[in-house]
Amino acid sequence: MMRPDPNISEKSPVIRQLDDAAINRIAAGEVVERPASAVKELVENALDAGAGRIEVSYGVGGKTLIRVTDDGCGIAADDLPLALSRHATSKIDGSDLLDIHTFGFRGEALPSLGAVGRLKITSRAQGHDAASITVEGGQMSAVKPAALGGGTIVELRDLFYATPARLKFMRTDRAEAQAITDVVKRLAMAEPFVGFTLRDLTNGGEGRVTFRADPESGDLFDALHGRLARILGAEFADNALRIDATREGLHLTGYAALPTYSRGSAVAQYLFVNGRPVKDKLLVGALRGAYFDFLSRDRHPAAALFIECDPHLVDVNVHPAKSEVRFRDPGLARGLIVSALRHALAEAGHRASTTVAGATLGAFRPEPTGRVYQMDRPSLGARAAGYQMQAPQSAQMETPGFGESPMAMSARVEVVEASEAEKPLESHPLGAARAQVHENYIVAQTADGMVIVDQHAAHERLVYEKLKAQMAENGVAAQALLIPEIVELSDGDCARLLAVADDLTKLGLTLEPFGGGAVAVRETPAILGEVNARAMVLDILDELDDQGESHMVQARIEAILSRVACHGSIRSGRRMQADEMNALLREMEATPHSGQCNHGRPTYVELKLADIERLFGRT
Repeated sequence: MMRPDPNISEKSPVIRQLDDAAINRIAAGEVVERPASAVKELVENALDAGAGRIEVSYGVGGKTLIRVTDDGCGIAADDLPLALSRHATSKIDGSDLLDIHTFGFRGEALPSLGAVGRLKITSRAQGHDAASITVEGGQMSAVKPAALGGGTIVELRDLFYATPARLKFMRTDRAEAQAITDVVKRLAMAEPFVGFTLRDLTNGGEGRVTFRADPESGDLFDALHGRLARILGAEFADNALRIDATREGLHLTGYAALPTYSRGSAVAQYLFVNGRPVKDKLLVGALRGAYFDFLSRDRHPAAALFIECDPHLVDVNVHPAKSEVRFRDPGLARGLIVSALRHALAEAGHRASTTVAGATLGAFRPEPTGRVYQMDRPSLGARAAGYQMQAPQSAQMETPGFGESPMAMSARVEVVEASEAEKPLESHPLGAARAQVHENYIVAQTADGMVIVDQHAAHERLVYEKLKAQMAENGVAAQALLIPEIVELSDGDCARLLAVADDLTKLGLTLEPFGGGAVAVRETPAILGEVNARAMVLDILDELDDQGESHMVQARIEAILSRVACHGSIRSGRRMQADEMNALLREMEATPHSGQCNHGRPTYVELKLADIERLFGRT
């Protein structure tokens, strides 16, 4: 049933020019979504001004106050009114919109903020006197003299007071404050040589410093490593692999964590293009693809990756918030990330994250039975006497009864006697086998500690890597269909699917155009057996729409290989001889990715002797 559109009047509509205040409020809806968006724009302006130190202060989650102070080049008094004009900027001349070397370039941030809040800018450029200007709800005041040693102070109060409807969409003060913190941390990662301070002024006074990162020193990688350790934590820095790769004008740097240092969500993934924090589906998909074979679907990698390239190879003018980018050659960017990360993971060999050992040591420590006060702790003399009582006794001082009725062991332990010939094995990273516990765990002694290996998980990974190497060398066998499966698709879906047909052929899935929007499935991977070709094609299309790429066929093939590896590996409960255990350890050391099983879990735990001694109070 057709009915008139209520939004269109019966009279002929009149076209009118909106005033500047309305235009700026509309633009503010795109540029300034929440207080964190305002912080992002102001801090980026400070970085473009060459600031070496930036301080961000906020009150009530940024709703009542946002103040950004920097020591940059400043703005001359005569330029202050122009800086608050729409599409006025010092960063580009407009001749080439692809030649962008700064964070900002659109000239929308300051007028947009002045349209929806009370904005005050105080600045002093070198060789000029300090001056200030204010804007409230789009109404600009005259420039006034001010007192300032150098740099710029931008103060934004009562955000969205001019557009009260937007205030209803604000989240809690705590959530908005967390969003501000996330923005500052991302920009701090991009600029490790710049100092950042974040201060909460909600309770008045000088406030509370919630984040601080002093300028780093050294070369780029040392500075970045120190900044990431400060922001993401020492555990990430200790378990991250250095990334440095170049391909056809794109330079990828950064750090990516080991697979065993994974997260339950994608919160620890930070991507930058020419220093700009971005949230790009292509780059996120490439990161996930690089770890595809090492993590289960419910685990996510942690990484901070930086792509540097000629500005003409990437378009940052896609969205007013500048959080999305478009590469001229998306396949090149994706391939660079995948190949660089896989190469770094292969070079890591059998290495596993240190967090595995930390969790193991934590499990060893007894849970406290109650609150312990200082007066309840034993003296040094009492502890020394206790250690002496617990020391092993000689045969003459053996406790009566223990020799007559030995205590039954809860676990079967196969003890391996250490011969003189095996002593050098302790110098290997995974050491020399000394025992087998519960017929599943190998205990090995290293030069400075011990290693506990899950024999089934470790051998499963070794067999899996061999099967993958054989498949890569010989290719995936394809099974020709007696009658090709014809799948009807739209023209767009058909073109999208045929664009990746060559990649699918390498995996044993052969597709051919069949006229119109149809494709013919000629061959399927033989290892998968009987498959529903139509359902497989549609699933591939869904992945292409969602992620821009598809790993479905590869995932199914590697799932089969993983199951074959599981059935063909050493089973739990099998008793192994010393030479078998040592051979397994040596093969793990020589095989990439052997530090985690096919599902991303660690295959071994390494405990340092110093940590073990600490457990028993020896240090």
